[in-house]
Amino acid sequence: MKKSKSEILDEAQLNEAHNEKMRKIKEARDKMMNTKTEEKGLIIVHTGAGKGKSSSGFGMIMRCIAHEIPCAVVQFIKGTWKTGERKFLKEKFSKECNFIVSGEGFTWETQDRAKDIAAAEAGWEEAKKLILNPDVQFVLLDEINIALRYDYLNIDEIVEFLLTKKPPMTHVVLTGRNAKEELIAAADLVTEMSLIKHPFRDGIKAQKGIEF
Repeated sequence: MKKSKSEILDEAQLNEAHNEKMRKIKEARDKMMNTKTEEKGLIIVHTGAGKGKSSSGFGMIMRCIAHEIPCAVVQFIKGTWKTGERKFLKEKFSKECNFIVSGEGFTWETQDRAKDIAAAEAGWEEAKKLILNPDVQFVLLDEINIALRYDYLNIDEIVEFLLTKKPPMTHVVLTGRNAKEELIAAADLVTEMSLIKHPFRDGIKAQKGIEF
């Protein structure tokens, strides 16, 4: 149907108002961005009950590889899981990303606290080496928050290391639900994933490509 003259004028006015609004937003944003001139290595925490904490961390690993930023992963807790990210990075990008697995599965599977503690401590020792390595600029500590939640690792030691020993331009991402308050306080960026719906509650098991 052909538009009337008044409808055309109304649409033109709406477009003009929209363009003016966008111009003002861009002007304000450009002004804001001009004040953001510093760079630093960030301490980043992904936590919360919702899905996406590890997925987001590994998405950042993909960005690093694309930008030729040397990176590394230390995967806590999920030791026995044949995760897609582990298979992909080890088979396709082993030179670009150092991938270390620490742990023999979730704590309710191993049922051996001493073994879990030893695995977590070994993982943290490897993590420290990677963080201090001048050739590595981004380190993902996947599910380390679970190890911290069960006190397999000392939260004070980890926070002190990140705040005082981490090189100024190295980024470190720590994932897992129930992040400790001390870690949240020390971090530069904290994201909490909220759980609204999850198929697990309806009897749907974890599936390849979605959960691992």
